[in-house]
Amino acid sequence: MKEKIYDALSNIVDPEVGFDIVSLGLIYDAVCDENGKAKVTMTLSTRSCPLHEMILGWVETAVLNVDGVKECEIDLV
Repeated sequence: MKEKIYDALSNIVDPEVGFDIVSLGLIYDAVCDENGKAKVTMTLSTRSCPLHEMILGWVETAVLNVDGVKECEIDLV
């Protein structure tokens, strides 16, 4: 499941730098329990990222579109 989540997240490009958020190392961890609750631990390219709400929305949507995922929690560190 972790690999599927990472694959989904690799399609999200940070518009400020033009690279996907997985390649940039912005995703620290992604796990999913047996009940379909996923948790993504991540950071943003800059602390004051003006697009942070949009990027978090993209992350949530991408993870929820992975087969077997029913919920998504994002831990922004």
